[in-house]
Amino acid sequence: MRKAWVVGGALAAGGTGFVTLLVVGTYMAAGSLASGIGKGAVGLAKGAVPTAYQSIVQEWGNLCPAINPALLAAQLYQESGFNPRAKSPAKALGIAQFIPGTWAAHGVDGDGDGDRDIWDPKDAIPSAASYDCSLAKYVKDAPGDQTKNMLAAYNAGAYAVIKYGGVPPYRETQNYVKTITTLEKSFARPVGRVQPSQQAAGAIYFAQKKLGTPYLWGGNGTADQGGRFDCSGLTLAAYREVGVQLPRVANDQYNAGPHPKRDELLPGDLVFFSDDLTNSRAIRHVGIYVGGGYMIDAPRPGAVIRFDPVDTPDYFGATRVTEDGAKALPSTSPDGNPAGNPEGNPEV
Repeated sequence: MRKAWVVGGALAAGGTGFVTLLVVGTYMAAGSLASGIGKGAVGLAKGAVPTAYQSIVQEWGNLCPAINPALLAAQLYQESGFNPRAKSPAKALGIAQFIPGTWAAHGVDGDGDGDRDIWDPKDAIPSAASYDCSLAKYVKDAPGDQTKNMLAAYNAGAYAVIKYGGVPPYRETQNYVKTITTLEKSFARPVGRVQPSQQAAGAIYFAQKKLGTPYLWGGNGTADQGGRFDCSGLTLAAYREVGVQLPRVANDQYNAGPHPKRDELLPGDLVFFSDDLTNSRAIRHVGIYVGGGYMIDAPRPGAVIRFDPVDTPDYFGATRVTEDGAKALPSTSPDGNPAGNPEGNPEV
């Protein structure tokens, strides 16, 4: 939800011509920009990793050639949503979700304080990187991409990778490799302009038709809710209309693709807002950029879906949604917010 400094009604809710003019160039732009991040992109996107862990991920993500900081961040997000107290039904523990047996063999004293604490990210994150690199050594002679082989070994075991000469033909393993390598793009700082979304204009058209609809916290646009939305419910519905299934929680929607810079925004990009500009897990509001410095959003209780300016002090960043990026995200937020819940933080 937007803070009070957002000026409501910057443009009339019925100003459909405004959106039409802004969206005309969306598909034209799609053919004119170079695609996403390059092979050498190992920096972390702004705020993608919580500040407390960013320097650790950056340092240990360069431990060996098979990994990089963005890949390590993608694994941690997939495993726990950066929650150091995460505990799975399978008894996997901590931010890196080690099971005790694996921890006993591969846990390291990352901070040099004399112990190996599975609950301490200063030990668990280095241990995750070290374990990845150990797996990469086990399968170094297998044909194919060393990073994908390492991820496959993480999921299916090194023997399976060696046996099949690369990623084994297991659906679960192949999906895991694709998920992590896709999420990597969301955590990496792009080295060039990122490719526009082909679904952008359709998502904007859906949101445009909802202008003037009253806000409802937790609103998904269902008939029993009077067709009302909250901010992440609107963006979810807009992209679902064009065949892209986003997660329900705003801070997870941030991971649905790469992150264009402010001066590279295109219509259809999701734009995010937070009181903590260093941590994507603290995001509390999202809208759909339409161009000209404006977005369509569902701002807060008592307001309607409308145009609002993007350039406010709480602007966090943007995501260019991709179909693969959305598919890579968990159906349940890894930090414990069910996908059916509204924004990850209470409305204020």
